[in-house]
Amino acid sequence: MKILVVEDEPKAASFLKQGLEEHNHKVDVAYDGNIGKRLALENEYDVIILDIIILYMNGLELLKEIRKTSNVPVLMLTALGNTSDKVTGLDLGADDYLVKPFEFAELLARVNAISKRKGNIKQSGNKLVVGDLELNLDDKTVSRGGKKISLTTKEYQLLEYLIRNKGKVVTRQDIARAVWDVQFDTGTNVIDVYVNFLRKKIDKDFPTKFINTQIGMGYIFKEA
Repeated sequence: MKILVVEDEPKAASFLKQGLEEHNHKVDVAYDGNIGKRLALENEYDVIILDIIILYMNGLELLKEIRKTSNVPVLMLTALGNTSDKVTGLDLGADDYLVKPFEFAELLARVNAISKRKGNIKQSGNKLVVGDLELNLDDKTVSRGGKKISLTTKEYQLLEYLIRNKGKVVTRQDIARAVWDVQFDTGTNVIDVYVNFLRKKIDKDFPTKFINTQIGMGYIFKEA
């Protein structure tokens, strides 16, 4: 894989680069957020490893910039105990996080996992494509099997969130924070209602069902 490491500690960056290259990956290193942004936007990477605390532009700000145009898998590195940073990173579209200090074997396993999870999502120009489902990020339109599907604003936002988290179980709390920007109210079924609306529109008339229920946990978007 081609991997970008954004890490401003030279020893940590060298450790990651050497370890990944020993496993036959090609590695670019950015020592601050500005260089990381330039490399991330100018090149195609299979995975980006992104530390939150970096110079000039922190990792969360850089993640925002990356997600405007790219669905590349991102593994965030966080300091011990920074729970709010973890939650914010996941809400902004990070695929996973790893708390420092960590064992290299665990980092390698997580890198492999997120690269496989996003492997069947293609980003062509400003479109997300999974199988015969296409989501246009510019004009906010959706089609499946060449047929245009009309979605409300919230249905579109929910679908985009599910696609960007393909292969990952998302809870109702996750969806509430990411799509509605609120804490989940256990007394309401609004999220389940919207998921059902979306299923009827993008899954009902097709043999492959993308939106699946993970009983007791939430939902997962996958090619069943």
